[in-house]
Amino acid sequence: MGPVAALLLVKPKRLAGCLLSLCLNWAAPAGATVDAAQYDAFWLWSGVKTQPVLAQAKTLYILQGQISRSRRHPASGVQLIAQGLPVSQLPQEQVWVVYRAHTLAWPESLYSQLLGQVQRWHATGTAVMGIQIDFDSSTRDLERYASFLRDLRQRLPAHYRLSITGLMDWGSNADPQAISQLKGVVDEVVVQTYQGRRSIPNYASYLPRLDRMGLPYKVGLIQGGDWQEPQALRDSPWFRGYVVFLQNP
Repeated sequence: MGPVAALLLVKPKRLAGCLLSLCLNWAAPAGATVDAAQYDAFWLWSGVKTQPVLAQAKTLYILQGQISRSRRHPASGVQLIAQGLPVSQLPQEQVWVVYRAHTLAWPESLYSQLLGQVQRWHATGTAVMGIQIDFDSSTRDLERYASFLRDLRQRLPAHYRLSITGLMDWGSNADPQAISQLKGVVDEVVVQTYQGRRSIPNYASYLPRLDRMGLPYKVGLIQGGDWQEPQALRDSPWFRGYVVFLQNP
């Protein structure tokens, strides 16, 4: 067992005081950098070293593979390359199994491989909520993406939820008809406010329009990035909290 897995098996400590509990996940220091210690939901990507904040995690989004066309062997087609933590029992209240997709042209064998991996996580006793697809769909391709997600939703066992990452301009520039096709298919959209390892400078101009999607959404932050919570999020009936992408110093 690696050091990250060993840390994740430690039961989260009880936090003293109701105020501190309320601050976790929902509050963000105004005009400051993203301090992961203020949150309790995290993306855990391959290669990220152990951090103390993982001991307080209630929700984890754990990368388990990259889906892409083989560059070295194009004839082999689309492959799922396993990454991230080995299958083990995790104590968090919610665990999402994440797949980073670079293509939507999935062969039948890939679906079987993916679902088998998710079921192995579930069999350990880990509280698997479902899967998350991390795919950078442009606004003009949302209709095609929605069609892919409908098919994936039908393949998932009913007790699993479906989460996706999203781009901030979906609320501003996406065709409302294309967005509406995601309703009843995905359970949440986690909107990324960063690119690479830095916050997108003009994120504040996009966030007030996210309610136009009419979908439950969370806001994805980058650890150490710039962040000031807009009032629009506090007032939104669709906002469900934050997810912090952990990174090495």
